[in-house]
Amino acid sequence: MDTTRFLVSAMTFLLAGFVKGVIGVGMPTVSMGILGSLMPPAQAAALLVVPSFVTNVWQMVGVPSLGALARRLLPLLLSVFVGTWLGSGWLTGAGTGMAMAALGAALVAYAGFGLAAVTLPRVPARHEWWLGATTGAATGLITAATDVFVIPAVPYLGTLGLSRDALVGAMGMSFLASTVALATVLGAEGAMAGGIAWGSALALLPALVGMGLGNAVRRRVRPETFRRWFFLALLVLGGQLLWRGVAGP
Repeated sequence: MDTTRFLVSAMTFLLAGFVKGVIGVGMPTVSMGILGSLMPPAQAAALLVVPSFVTNVWQMVGVPSLGALARRLLPLLLSVFVGTWLGSGWLTGAGTGMAMAALGAALVAYAGFGLAAVTLPRVPARHEWWLGATTGAATGLITAATDVFVIPAVPYLGTLGLSRDALVGAMGMSFLASTVALATVLGAEGAMAGGIAWGSALALLPALVGMGLGNAVRRRVRPETFRRWFFLALLVLGGQLLWRGVAGP
């Protein structure tokens, strides 16, 4: 990796970490949006593995009743692995543009509903096991195609009636499962070999610095402000993905 590409990658992970620190999502989307113009998608996804893993663990630290939350989300977390493995190879295939455009459109629609204060119905507890499993499998398939973990996991988590901190922790848990599943797939395909693994480890530092700054900002905003910026960020990220999917490389 030349000096220019290295500096751009470092600044990308700094920005992606900041976005994740503020709203709890966005590291893969921001990183893939920028790094995808510099390198093949599978290589960009491999660079994300270590920063994504560590920052998602950090995101879960301090969440109240984490064990109970994990048990509640178990169908979602397990099925993420199944969906990602079923979609193995999509990230390196030729049809990722359409999947990315569809994901972008879904993000824009979800953000629009959120900004319009449209409330999705709360999922009854008796339906969480099968709806969580279905959501996890779909999230895994989309992860395998785009290396973005948000849809449909985040909308589903928003229907569980979680507090702000619990929601951020639940997203971190879901994203961690997606990261581990994707790393397993990329490793099996040889995308994590040699310098890429070291590059992913080096990307951790700017990602952590950015996330620390983002966390400091998040603690100082009101819940209403947090919610508005959350959906605005999803709108921007979704628009960027939609544009990339339609415009192509």
